Amino acid sequence: MTPLELFFDLVFVLALTQCTALMYQHPTWEGLAQGMLVLGVLWWSWTGYAWLTSVVDPEEGAVRIAMFAAMAGLLIVAICVPEAFDSLALEFALAYGVVRAGHIALFMLASRDDPALRHSTVGLAGGTAVGVGLLISASLFDGLAQAAVWSLALLLDMAEPFFFGSAGWKLVPGHFAERHGLVIIIALGESIVAIGAGAEAHLTAGIAAAAVLGVTVAAALWWTYFDVVALVSARRLARAPEGQERNELARDSYSYLHFPMVAGIILFALGMKKTLGAVSDPLDIELAFALLGGVAFYLLGLVAFRFRHIHSINRQRLLLGVALFGLLPAAVELPALATLAILTALLCAMVAYETASYGEGRARVRHEDFTPERPSE
Repeated sequence: MTPLELFFDLVFVLALTQCTALMYQHPTWEGLAQGMLVLGVLWWSWTGYAWLTSVVDPEEGAVRIAMFAAMAGLLIVAICVPEAFDSLALEFALAYGVVRAGHIALFMLASRDDPALRHSTVGLAGGTAVGVGLLISASLFDGLAQAAVWSLALLLDMAEPFFFGSAGWKLVPGHFAERHGLVIIIALGESIVAIGAGAEAHLTAGIAAAAVLGVTVAAALWWTYFDVVALVSARRLARAPEGQERNELARDSYSYLHFPMVAGIILFALGMKKTLGAVSDPLDIELAFALLGGVAFYLLGLVAFRFRHIHSINRQRLLLGVALFGLLPAAVELPALATLAILTALLCAMVAYETASYGEGRARVRHEDFTPERPSE
């Protein structure tokens, strides 16, 4: 991980915070849907740059300047997020187009002596142009029509790798996995920020209890990813045959399946922010869905992530993910603090069970000597 990549991610942190702000201002089903659409667009842009830094050194020469320019564009995108479906819809789309154009331009430079990579880049450019064009046209609409155009733009853009193949891409597996692990930490950081923002500089016994429970949930989410899963998956990616097989594994498990995990954490952050605001009141159904459903999406994303790598299903995570949706009727009747306490207890019980049941296998995975590759190697 280079310092410039970490610097670039600081702007993405702001973008995630703005997604939470968008949904916080509009805590309705429509607001949640808009937040997830914006997050999807931002995610696809970020993961594109994660692929890019496997083929170019972001610290070198003109690439560094281009990365700074992309950061500036992404900053404008982040500023527009709260009004991306309203007064700043066009500005959002245009700034997003600049970010994606910079990404394509750098890929074109990197592929000048690589016909296979150039072919894939040209296909990506076409998909990107369609997606950005649709977002620009969406600024002319509102309501369901606008959301439908956004959905189409995101769907077509994210489906592009299936249209133009995956054999031509280049990948440094250890670095790629590390980048996506960092973005999970960034999202978890947003949940911590949401706790502080929800407290609004007040402290009561209920707020203190909710804050402790919220941090405990965030820690449990961190544990479920980084204790074993991240290690096994990074090694599986590194050992996959170079070329199409490795690229498709990276595409599916990181570019695609990390999105529901990040989205789940952002929804949980929204639920926490609202919970801290009124710990003794029941949550509205939309916010209960954010709190419980966000963690459920994260767990189900982990289940799919594991299945894509080793073709086995973590049954306890699958069952808990489904069970959290089943708790929604109770969550709209119980105080928000009680709902959060139940969620925390269930997650901690699952983590304790898994840690004990993994036994010696967990110890072997965590102490195996494995050094991820870097782009310069």
